[in-house]
Amino acid sequence: MGRNVGIALSFVAALAIGASSLPDIGLPIDGLTLANVRDSFSEVHSGHPHEAIDIMAPKGTPVHAVVSGSIRKLFLSKPGGNTIYEFDDTGVYCYYYAHLDRYAEGLREGMRVDRGSVIAYVGSTGNADPGAPHLHLAMFELGSEKLWWKGTAVNPYPALVAAMKKAK
Repeated sequence: MGRNVGIALSFVAALAIGASSLPDIGLPIDGLTLANVRDSFSEVHSGHPHEAIDIMAPKGTPVHAVVSGSIRKLFLSKPGGNTIYEFDDTGVYCYYYAHLDRYAEGLREGMRVDRGSVIAYVGSTGNADPGAPHLHLAMFELGSEKLWWKGTAVNPYPALVAAMKKAK
C-alpha cells in the first residue's frame, strides 16, 4: 500500500510540474522576431478582454500549426471571421487562429496536422481592420469536457517568445 501511495504522489507531482511549464509551440508565421510581436493579452479590445496576441503580417502570409494535433472546428464568426480551433495531441490545450483570409487547401474538421504545417493564410476577416491584416492567436487550457468553445485563456506570448528564441 505504501508503494502505491508513493507512485500516486510521484504521478501528481509530475502532472503539477508539467502543468506549470510553458507548452512547447512552434512559430505560427515564418521569421517572427521579438520586434514583430507584443504582448496584448491583457488589453481590452471592443470592450472585452483580448486574451490573445495579434501578429501583424501581410495578407496571404502562410499560417502554420503551432503544435501537432487535430483540427477540431473551422468556424466563421462575426468577430473572428474565418477561424480554426486546433487541439494539441494531449488534449490539454486548444489553439485559436482568427481573422484568416482563407484555410489551406484540403483543411477539414477532424484532420490531423503536424506542427509547422500550413493551415491557413493571414487576413482581416471578421471585425479586423481591413487595412491591418494579422493573425489573432489565442490559447486555452481545456477542461475535462474538451469543448472547443470553452477553456481557460492562457497568455500565448511567453510560449511564443520561447519558440522564437529556440528558432534562432
